[in-house]
Amino acid sequence: MQSKHISHWGDILVLAAYFCAVLLVGVWSLCRKQRGTVRSYFLAGGSMSWIPVGASLFSSNIGSEHFIGLAGTGAASGFAIVIYEWLAMPLLIVLGWIFVPVYVSAGVYTMPEYMAKRFGGQRIRLYLSVLAMVLYILTKLAVSIFAGALFIQLSMGWNMYLSIAVLLVVTGLFTILGGLSAVIYTDTFQTVVMLIGALIMAAIGFNKIGGYSNLQPLYMNATASLRNANNTCGNPRDDAFHVLRDAVTSDIPWLGTVLHMLFGSMWYFCCDQVIVQRSLAARSLSHAKAGSLLCAYLKILPMFIMIMPGMISRILYPDEIGCVLPEECERHCGNPVGCSNIAYPKLVLELLPAGLRGLLVAVMLSAIMSSLTSIFNSASTLFSIDIWPRLRKGASQRELLIVGR
Repeated sequence: MQSKHISHWGDILVLAAYFCAVLLVGVWSLCRKQRGTVRSYFLAGGSMSWIPVGASLFSSNIGSEHFIGLAGTGAASGFAIVIYEWLAMPLLIVLGWIFVPVYVSAGVYTMPEYMAKRFGGQRIRLYLSVLAMVLYILTKLAVSIFAGALFIQLSMGWNMYLSIAVLLVVTGLFTILGGLSAVIYTDTFQTVVMLIGALIMAAIGFNKIGGYSNLQPLYMNATASLRNANNTCGNPRDDAFHVLRDAVTSDIPWLGTVLHMLFGSMWYFCCDQVIVQRSLAARSLSHAKAGSLLCAYLKILPMFIMIMPGMISRILYPDEIGCVLPEECERHCGNPVGCSNIAYPKLVLELLPAGLRGLLVAVMLSAIMSSLTSIFNSASTLFSIDIWPRLRKGASQRELLIVGR
């Protein structure tokens, strides 16, 4: 992708200030609580109020793959992908009102630990812990690291492996030192940065196309200039502005998607360690419920800060984002299948002035780092609480803390 790299002193200054602020928040969180017990390290001592809990739930769920994937899907096919975000709202309410009270009353740290208490025996606990860690590595950690490093490579011009190393060092530093408390407080700070920056990006994008009223007519005509003759491939979908699409013939059938989200995705929002661990850190059930509500409200925003900007990117750069010919796509983004996934980075790097460009790169870094810290902390909790005591029976609290770190 031929885009501007971050080289202006204003952008670099903003990024440096962002990294300093993240580290300061992380260091400040280290001084907030005594961290000498397993509960204080892995569950933040059960001391978190509803705002950090809700912000951490949101930022743990929203990663760089959302800014790249949701914006890219929005650019390619329109509104319908938002149903995956909006149907998470009732599931978050179910988490706060039905699942968390059960977990708290059981006095557990992890979901496999609860399953062992519920059904008896340790084999199911070990099996679920190992399965969760393998899935975190293969489906979450690898994707977050690659998407984050790809964006850094596009925006900074760095080598892919250098980008990965920087991500791991910065996120690992305060995760190892501060445990869940540091993760939640830095998540809260990064959520604020993410929302402010993304809303500014959306506002500038809408201003560029003349307002929301122009979104539909301009998007429906956003096609690449180079294409096969008499071929409708690459045209925007006729139902691009429908959230609920035909239940049989569409690409995202509303009935199947609703059933899938309300039942299949209940595991992620109500039983996944990364999500549930934040609720277990709340100081009371009321704060856990309020945190779930806050996250549910924030899930309204991806339509406006990710999907619509992706569609605006296609309007502004139809030849790149809407390319159809394999050779053209290869030239623009190195992928002969299509270039919709560069929609958000393209918008950031091409549209914004110096300074603001640095802020939006900080937004992407916030999404990346919050996902990584959450995965690191939850994976270490699973290993330390569910797996290590099977290998070292009678392990002390200090040993569990060292192993977790």
